[in-house]
Amino acid sequence: MNILGKRYIFFAASIVFILIGLVIIAVDGLPLAIDFRGGTLLELQYSETDLPGTEEVVAIYEQYDFKEVSVQTANDIDNQRTILVIRSPFMDEQVKANIVSGLEALTDSEIVVNRFESVGPVIAEQVTQRAAVAVGIAALAVVIYITFAFRGITNAFRYGICGILAMLHDVLIVISLSAIGGKLFGWQVDSMFLTALLTVIGFSVQDKIVVFDRIRENRTIFRKLEFEKLVNHSIVQTLQRSINTQLMTVEFMLLALALFGGVTLREFSVILLVGLFSGTYSSIFIAAPLLVVWENKEWKNWFKKSEKAAA
Repeated sequence: MNILGKRYIFFAASIVFILIGLVIIAVDGLPLAIDFRGGTLLELQYSETDLPGTEEVVAIYEQYDFKEVSVQTANDIDNQRTILVIRSPFMDEQVKANIVSGLEALTDSEIVVNRFESVGPVIAEQVTQRAAVAVGIAALAVVIYITFAFRGITNAFRYGICGILAMLHDVLIVISLSAIGGKLFGWQVDSMFLTALLTVIGFSVQDKIVVFDRIRENRTIFRKLEFEKLVNHSIVQTLQRSINTQLMTVEFMLLALALFGGVTLREFSVILLVGLFSGTYSSIFIAAPLLVVWENKEWKNWFKKSEKAAA
């Protein structure tokens, strides 16, 4: 099985998906929740499906000088559209009570407040800074650990750098997925997203170390084997383990949560599902192939091939 022979196809597939997400972010911005930009989220459960219209809800909020109001509907556990999710600038408990009373007057349904979350701009800024620091520390720790663990082989730092690049790939996949989800389904980047992202980073690093460790072992066994063939052989050896560990355990559980876990867990489950799959994918099709690209210095021939084709 020649996995490395198709490495540029795998690179291209990842780049296309990431670019779609980055284009959406460039045009619309990353859909940040109140955790990162400050504001209030109000989730209301109606007893019937006769939800008020967006214009009616916005009109209630405008009575209290709220200009930026986002209104979305969602299905409950019975797949009935009875949930109203409203995002707005920061409000206190008194204003919330007045708004809920105003919304109750619009329909004959009883209203239950499922969620009321308010985050001030200062706290949101602190959360954003700490999230960036957490991801940065994780990346630095990966480079240091892998370089130290593989110090007995030539160019050990390459394993750390390739591990970071593949981990960055997984982070960008998750961010792109959130951007696409925000565009299509109204997803937002919140604290649960950060939890999913850090979990993905942890699993991603674990998978890559398993593949890299097999490459290290095989370098002592197959000393005369060409590096590209050795890496390909190592990938094939760890392929079944990677698939069984992820697909047969974690992925099936997350798929069940995404399908049957309800509205609150769906976005988190899907992000974690795709992120962990990306971690396994990048360990096999991104991290190890990058080692081969670096070893062969293939970038020196990229533009030469283009020039020959043009000639």
